[in-house]
Amino acid sequence: MQTLRPVGQGASARKYDILTALGAYALAQGKHDQRRVLRLMTLVTARYNWARDELAVGQREIARLWSVDERTVKREMALLRARGWLVVKRQGARGRVTQYGLGLERMLHDTSVQWAAVGPDFELRMGQGDVPDATVVPLPVKGVVRAPDISKGTEWALAQAVLHGEDPGMYASWIAGLTRVERAGGRLTLRAPSRFHGAYVQTHLERRVLAACREVDGDVTEIRIVV
Repeated sequence: MQTLRPVGQGASARKYDILTALGAYALAQGKHDQRRVLRLMTLVTARYNWARDELAVGQREIARLWSVDERTVKREMALLRARGWLVVKRQGARGRVTQYGLGLERMLHDTSVQWAAVGPDFELRMGQGDVPDATVVPLPVKGVVRAPDISKGTEWALAQAVLHGEDPGMYASWIAGLTRVERAGGRLTLRAPSRFHGAYVQTHLERRVLAACREVDGDVTEIRIVV
């Protein structure tokens, strides 16, 4: 399947094709996925720079656009990152907002199941007749880290998705092995598979883990590692 980057000659038509693919996919999903894709489409239409593959918008502005609070924005952006539809190009820091790009390959792969509903001309144009079979699960590739499972929707699942998006290697080595034990107020307790593992995370990665947790749930104030 080709990646239809909306640049150069015919870029305008490709933009419409991408938005059509997203819309057709959303309409075949449940209400929660429909709303999530609609939010992304609105954000892309209003603020995405197609030529530079750049989406740099503050959470407060996104919250206003979506008519939600900033906590919802954090959660939805983390889910889109975990899904691979948004890719962090530059992490926000010191008043600078995070800069995202679109994960078009992942997005087109996921929406391809609905291309035929638009029409055979659209299906051919998008996939050049080579539409991926969504029922085929690709085998793991050496060096590629599988994204975390976010189906539980906990603050830790979403934080893992954030950490995976920032640094897949670090995630595979130190974060994937941590499991959620409990949440008591602002304290989130995680279990490490060994004392060495737990000590390393506590010493070198605690601040980073806490930042990721606070990105998706601002009420988290402390990370506790147990063995």
